Amino acid sequence: MTTYLTADTHFGHEGLLSARMARPRPFASIEDHDETMIANWNAVVRPGDEVWHLGDFAFACGLPHARGVFDRLRGTKRLIAGNHDAKLGRKLPWASQHDGIHQIAVDAHRLVLCHYAMRAWPGIWRGALHLYGHTHGSLPGTRRSADVGVDAWDFRPVSMPEILDAMALSDVWPEELQGSEGAGG
Repeated sequence: MTTYLTADTHFGHEGLLSARMARPRPFASIEDHDETMIANWNAVVRPGDEVWHLGDFAFACGLPHARGVFDRLRGTKRLIAGNHDAKLGRKLPWASQHDGIHQIAVDAHRLVLCHYAMRAWPGIWRGALHLYGHTHGSLPGTRRSADVGVDAWDFRPVSMPEILDAMALSDVWPEELQGSEGAGG
């Protein structure tokens, strides 16, 4: 079993394609958007895999559309609720749902999951990594934090090895660790 993480899929949200958005998504239609992301998800996630969705699964569509998309996605799906999940996301049959901050371990890495990016988080001094969404790829990660949203990962879920590789390429440490022994300072 592989664990994947993702956020901000916004299935059914036609507004994300609009030129009024700071970073509109590059799809000709919301149908193309949704079908591409379903295909991308299922290209990496296998039926026995686990996917942690860090919020904003669907928006501005009906529950039947959101449920139809949800049912087509592979894996055991778990939700960390985002700011757009009250009307649709929370009504889907997730294996588990969580509010705010949730901590898990994946491949011996302690993870602090939240829809929102944080400047400091529980366990930061003991090596905990922070994964978030909400920023749609506009907030760069650090050596210990990363945006796992689809805008930052070619519109697909991402695995821990990929996240760790991206973190290793960053030369930015979280503020709380800047100048510390662990940050090489």
